[in-house]
Amino acid sequence: MNKTLHTFFTHLWQSVLYWILAMMLWGIFRYYGLPEEQGIRIEIETKNALQMKKILPLFAFSGFLVGVLYASVEFAFEKYASKRYSIGLNIILKTLIYLIFIILIATLMIELGTNLLGVEKNNELGWWRRDKGFWVTVLYFLVGSLVFSFINIASDKFGKGVFLKMLVGSYKKPQEEERIFMFLDLKSSTTIAEVLGHFKYSQLIQDCFYDLNEIVPTYYAEIYQYVGDEAVLSWPYKKGLTNHNCVALFFAFQDLLKLRNSYYMDKYGLIPEFKAGLHGGKLMVAEVGVVKKELAFHGDVINTSARIQAECNKHNVPVLLSEELKNDLMVNGRYSTKSIGNLLLKGKKKELNVFTISQT
Repeated sequence: MNKTLHTFFTHLWQSVLYWILAMMLWGIFRYYGLPEEQGIRIEIETKNALQMKKILPLFAFSGFLVGVLYASVEFAFEKYASKRYSIGLNIILKTLIYLIFIILIATLMIELGTNLLGVEKNNELGWWRRDKGFWVTVLYFLVGSLVFSFINIASDKFGKGVFLKMLVGSYKKPQEEERIFMFLDLKSSTTIAEVLGHFKYSQLIQDCFYDLNEIVPTYYAEIYQYVGDEAVLSWPYKKGLTNHNCVALFFAFQDLLKLRNSYYMDKYGLIPEFKAGLHGGKLMVAEVGVVKKELAFHGDVINTSARIQAECNKHNVPVLLSEELKNDLMVNGRYSTKSIGNLLLKGKKKELNVFTISQT
């Protein structure tokens, strides 16, 4: 619950900051266009006294209200409605909610403008229906929402802070980073696919990854890619070690699947289980492609993580990690580790000491 609240408040301050800046910019536009606005009467004394320093706080306050509204609606829909309703229905419902609250916020701003700035504007019931200025503001909000959504989507895809680096071309040349990778794969996937058939099997994978996405932000993970029934996750090295995030996510995912066991049993006749391999270290990251541009990680860390995960079935354990990562995690009483031994992983020339880890 605490991490869920932390995630919400992170979205909240980002949304509030964005919309305060956006509405202050809108205030500047409106200020210089004010003498031409239809339906507004400004006394000469008021016009002379009306200064930018009085306009901007009003629009900043409206931005604060819009930011709180936007963050709350988006968080609520993402958590409770994204899996229940189609994308189209989600958009329609959110649009209606935004429209209602924008009318309320705009009415409040008109009232404040009348009392504080001496700007007289019609705010009788239903004033917004024929008010051109209101609909221009709604259009501005829609454009601002698209920009903010684009920034969030790009940030989620590439990772926090990475999108800005891509904008300035930091990854045009390969950069060295230190990261932890987890290869997360469905156990007995071939057998399950044969039993369920390709259509229901695809639904199963979709449901599992929906559940995975519920906890990914909580443990500060970044989803690098989905490959069939496998998800590849990564963390900046220190962030993955903090609070044992890289292994805590795996056990949290296991617990979530168990909590939803009745759902999976009713729909698929089974409870999905996953296996994971983890390793960390330095590797290269670079911007690749032209038509479908993305960030790609190159290095032994990724290959080793995949090879470690492949050993889970052989040793009948759900999760394995390298000795190097195990030592850096400094596992406390919450977890216990056990050495599987030195393994010669596929494609490797040197043996690697691999450990399994479990909750105590």
